[in-house]
Amino acid sequence: MQSETIPNPLKFEKRWPVALTILIVGILLWFIPERISLLPSWLAYAACIIMLIPIIAIGLTKADPFWLKMEKYILFSFLFLTGVGNFMNLENLIKDMLYKSSQIDGLQLLASSIAVWLINALMFSLLYWQIDRGGPEARQNNLKKKPDWFFTQDSAPEEFVPDNWKPVFVDYLYLAYSTSTAFSTTDVIPLNSKSKMLMMFQSFISLIIIVIVGARAINIIGS
Repeated sequence: MQSETIPNPLKFEKRWPVALTILIVGILLWFIPERISLLPSWLAYAACIIMLIPIIAIGLTKADPFWLKMEKYILFSFLFLTGVGNFMNLENLIKDMLYKSSQIDGLQLLASSIAVWLINALMFSLLYWQIDRGGPEARQNNLKKKPDWFFTQDSAPEEFVPDNWKPVFVDYLYLAYSTSTAFSTTDVIPLNSKSKMLMMFQSFISLIIIVIVGARAINIIGS
């Protein structure tokens, strides 16, 4: 049985792309009107700030195990809070579209639908990044956790892949973006039921936003 202890010195993944993603989520929440948003703006911004605390601490402490554990717990809480809020925002957008269509400004509806779509993609990129192969540090330190996704670099000839390649946040951002736009897998293959169900749920939300809400917003603008 292989040890799951993270080696010392620890190799850890740089967190600035993750921190930037969380800041973008906070900015996108600003584009969602209060009448549509489930959560008050101050609560959403507070959640983003709280999420940044362990990320900054990991960089300052060179990935202290305490902050790695706190990051995981806080990130899952952040994703749950923001994910549920974003899903309810989508529900409120659809209700406004169905029952208050004469009162809706098309540009506002379009901006809100784009914000919800982007938040959906960014939230899933953070989730994929945290759970695949045991998390970022497990991947960087070769703890041999079973993968949830198979990337093309995993089987590509060595001359085409950087030395000691491991998937990082940008790879999961690309995975989430592709899932939201293509509604299916592209060059990344889900390997278990968990990863398949997550991608299916993400595609379902994206499909509703693009086909129903986005199309209706464009129709209102053009009418």
